[in-house]
Amino acid sequence: MVKEAVILAAGEGKRLRPFTEDVPKVMLPICNKPILEYVIDAVKKSGIEKIIVVVGYKKEVIQDYFKDFENINFVVQDKQLGTAHALMQAQDFIEGRFIVLAGDNIVDSNSILKLLKEKSDFSLLIKEHVSPSKYGSIFLEKGVLKKIVEKPREATTGLISTGVYKFPESVFERIEELTSKGVCDLTSVVQSFIKEGRKIKAVFAELWRDVVYPWDLLEVNATMLNSIHSSTCGTIERNVTLKGPICIGEDTVIRSGSYIIGPVVIGENCEIGPNVSIFPSTSIGKNSVIHPFTEIRNSVIMEEVDIGSHSFVSNSIIGKGTRTDAGFSAISGKATVEIENEFIKLDEIGAMVGYDTTVGSHVVVTPGKIIGKKCRIGSLKNIVDDIASGSVVM
Repeated sequence: MVKEAVILAAGEGKRLRPFTEDVPKVMLPICNKPILEYVIDAVKKSGIEKIIVVVGYKKEVIQDYFKDFENINFVVQDKQLGTAHALMQAQDFIEGRFIVLAGDNIVDSNSILKLLKEKSDFSLLIKEHVSPSKYGSIFLEKGVLKKIVEKPREATTGLISTGVYKFPESVFERIEELTSKGVCDLTSVVQSFIKEGRKIKAVFAELWRDVVYPWDLLEVNATMLNSIHSSTCGTIERNVTLKGPICIGEDTVIRSGSYIIGPVVIGENCEIGPNVSIFPSTSIGKNSVIHPFTEIRNSVIMEEVDIGSHSFVSNSIIGKGTRTDAGFSAISGKATVEIENEFIKLDEIGAMVGYDTTVGSHVVVTPGKIIGKKCRIGSLKNIVDDIASGSVVM
């Protein structure tokens, strides 16, 4: 019986900057809840009794948030040398077979249960994916893993490794052997077992979602919103229209004339309206204010955000603590976005604004532009280029 899970949560997530400049990737919000919390919830729901979380980058953020969660132990990877090296840090907590998961990938409990029920000591969750070249491409023969090719230049299969494994405790001997030679990734560890003829069973995941780029937050947020159930706390004034599944947190006020179509999640202690329109696939974090005559569509608005009146925000991500004056416009459309020297074409994307940025009145941000954290942007500006963190545009 498997009683332990190791969740790898030590990485930064450079391709998600500026949102990971202050928090690790695993703490980015999906429907107002950190990605890592979804992973922990799924593991617990599958019956796992003990969880070891490997932390590193901005570890205090993770440890503080989860300090009151039961049966969670933290171990530290001081240098982010790879997934095998990260797993090695949890060795002292492991007895018998265990599972290992990435803390930045959402997976459902049913998929974990399928992995646990597989009788083989070694097994792996796999998934069909439209972009297998960005992951470990999987080659199977009668349900048994024959080869993993990490991020192949040309994908030859539509199946990928999710990075969710079941291992026996003896795997640490192999990890120690390989890491001593400078091989620090789990893919290489698994490949070494395949080469010696060890049978590794592949299990298909039901729900598995990865967040690699900022706009992935929008897609995964929309997916998870589809499973919410309506819950309206706080105060709903007269002449408010609510349609579809909508969650409204405690002490939140929805002012008269507002129009909200779910699925939508609004956190605690928010003030919305009057006369605000919020459309599907939008989440708004706690302590946020959306001023009158503003429209928001398919967006992730993080905590403590203040959006001025007569604003329009579509397909956008607005970081924690950001404040915009009246007439802010995040236009959605086609764009080519540069991330870590990679150019990616997107059909529908708005603005991506980092934490604690202040924006003056009547500012327009063109599609796909990334504004860093703690920027100051003056009024009447048209943002047509990315803006680095800490910049002043006046």
